[in-house]
Amino acid sequence: MSSINKAAGELTPKEKKLINSLFLNSFLLEACYNYERQQALGFAVGIYPAIEEFYKDEKDRADALERHMAIYNTTPHVSSTISGIVASLEKEASENKAFDTSIINNIKVSLMGPFAGIGDSIFWGTLRIIAAGIGISLAQQGSIMGPVLFLVLFNIPHLIVRYYGTVIGYKMGTQVLSNLSGSSMLNKISRAAAIVGLIVIGAMSASMVKLKLAPVFVVGETEFQIQNYIDQIYPLLLSLLYTLAMLGLLKKGYKSSVILIITLVIGVVGSIIGLF
Repeated sequence: MSSINKAAGELTPKEKKLINSLFLNSFLLEACYNYERQQALGFAVGIYPAIEEFYKDEKDRADALERHMAIYNTTPHVSSTISGIVASLEKEASENKAFDTSIINNIKVSLMGPFAGIGDSIFWGTLRIIAAGIGISLAQQGSIMGPVLFLVLFNIPHLIVRYYGTVIGYKMGTQVLSNLSGSSMLNKISRAAAIVGLIVIGAMSASMVKLKLAPVFVVGETEFQIQNYIDQIYPLLLSLLYTLAMLGLLKKGYKSSVILIITLVIGVVGSIIGLF
């Protein structure tokens, strides 16, 4: 391990400046949201102050940016915590040439799902509803304080969590790295994070890929819907097969835009002929 030797909780002026930059850049997370990589470009821009600070060689910077163009999606309000953790990992990678950089993305992907669940519940499911309820009640009375109070009640907690999440994430990553005693532990962490990441991606595929057969056969007075029997044998089988087919096309070099067009054509044609 490289020189992570300061006590946990102590930040240098340079690190405080970096954290401020990460905090401000985190607001760009969804500036270029797309269905290919979702928030990846925004995250890469958000983490760039750390990349610029830790890597002096242009190729190393390019490699780091490319690393963070992998698919990424979580609740924006808590994403800065992950940015802080990733920044500390990038610092270690820049100082330790033996550091396995795949650990960085493995940990990032493994965190985005749980953080999204927590963030959505707190900010979208709870705080937004409470703030909107108070704001709407005032707005219905004709008070300009309605929208103002909504923005204040929602954004003050959000900004506090976003900023101090960056600080906590950076300290957390630094502390974890300083406590590791060897590469074997890093390999175990990487493997565990990769497993969790695969579970997250698998769950996303199951919940976001919807494919069901529509045909119904009538025998006598009994209707037989093919999809019902498929679900009894193997739920979400068609979604899995389609996901694997798209993965196969990606491995063969097809661009994601082409795959999206193929999916659109299959969906439209399948709907017209009554297949889906």
